[in-house]
Amino acid sequence: MTDGRHSLPGFVTAHSHAFQRALRGRGAGGDFWAWRESMLAEAARQTPQIVRTEYERVYREMRDSGYTAVGEFHYLGLDEASAAVDAARAAGIEIVLLLAAYEREGLERFRQRSVTEYLDQVEGLRARGAAVGVAPHSVRACSAAWLTEIGRYAEQEGVVLHVHADEQQREVDECLREHGVRPIELLARTGCLTSTTTVVHATHAVPAELDLVADAGAAVCLCPTTEANLGDGFPPVEGLLGRRIRIAIGSDANVRLDPLEELRELEGTARRLTGRREVISVPELLAIGSTGGADTLGLGEWPDIEVDLDHPALRGVAPEDVPAALVFSCGADVLAG
Repeated sequence: MTDGRHSLPGFVTAHSHAFQRALRGRGAGGDFWAWRESMLAEAARQTPQIVRTEYERVYREMRDSGYTAVGEFHYLGLDEASAAVDAARAAGIEIVLLLAAYEREGLERFRQRSVTEYLDQVEGLRARGAAVGVAPHSVRACSAAWLTEIGRYAEQEGVVLHVHADEQQREVDECLREHGVRPIELLARTGCLTSTTTVVHATHAVPAELDLVADAGAAVCLCPTTEANLGDGFPPVEGLLGRRIRIAIGSDANVRLDPLEELRELEGTARRLTGRREVISVPELLAIGSTGGADTLGLGEWPDIEVDLDHPALRGVAPEDVPAALVFSCGADVLAG
């Protein structure tokens, strides 16, 4: 800590839908599924030009809030994917484009005609120099056959695989009806649960599913402010920690862009669920917010940030207490990318 500044590894949002930033403040119904209709309407109006302009604005906001890398979980189309990569480069934020595979449901613009077409899109983006991961959207959007092919590709090519799973109870119920197993169990059955997999949310995962995640060496990305905003439920924090499952954070719908708030919400949830304090230590929380996310994206390098020690929120805080004060007492305005 020198000259009123303290350097830290930059925070990483391992799960972002940048276009959803436009939904902040809008009334969107009484539950996740009503909100989803508003989200789909916003998705429908996106164009490559809008993505190029608006994503740069969102990514600059991310940089200003202390995020220096983003995993953009993208399902708006191939031209829009290229525009997102260009926007991130202009904003100075590291991006891994998590291109979503969409066989069914959603909007027509989300869907590829075949899994071969999807993998060709991934290859095309990689050929132009983009860092790309595969992202079967969910077990709702991809059949078991698609999941199997995508899992095989991820293993052969050594790319990361991100997938929504167990976010909503309705999703679990539909998976049980179609496949006779729960979402994470289906991922394991189809080869989509490995050490390079990140399960996004896992809110309704049961112990047997968490055992599968741990056995595979997979990670879980929690999105605390979005999960709270959408009423998803509480993540199984104790189950994750007890199994030493790797954790990352994501800004997801980007209602808030503040990594410190994500970490505060994560620890606050853990405290309310367990009735204990310091469930996750401060060093562990800061690592979850930075190296934890970078690891899920396959990033070896990403920019640092600086903490403004002269900020009023930190005035009078002893140097050894700064890390805890960051997590529990500060907003993103104390950070500079």
